Amino acid sequence: MLVLSRKVNENIVIDGRIVVKVVRTEGNFVKLGIEAPADVPVHRQEIYDEIQRTNQAALTNGRPGTARLPAATAGAAGKSPAPAPAKAATAAAATATIQPSKTNGGSA
Repeated sequence: MLVLSRKVNENIVIDGRIVVKVVRTEGNFVKLGIEAPADVPVHRQEIYDEIQRTNQAALTNGRPGTARLPAATAGAAGKSPAPAPAKAATAAAATATIQPSKTNGGSA
């Protein structure tokens, strides 16, 4: 594990595409701002773990069949299918609160 020290308003760049910024510190908490492309998922560890457990459960237990909508036809009641929603912006921003690791002596 790479352990880095950063001060408030300093950044860490990952792979030239992801920027992690120390926004502020509050006692034992560090507020981080994360800028990443929309195609890069960014989750807190506990959320990521829950997603993994849910996905694994779906694979092992199977899941009930989901209802499918009938295929839209161009001539159905004179209506055309609704347009697809616009894609998200290319950069997603997130703010996470984490507690400093005991391995780095509590400094951010």
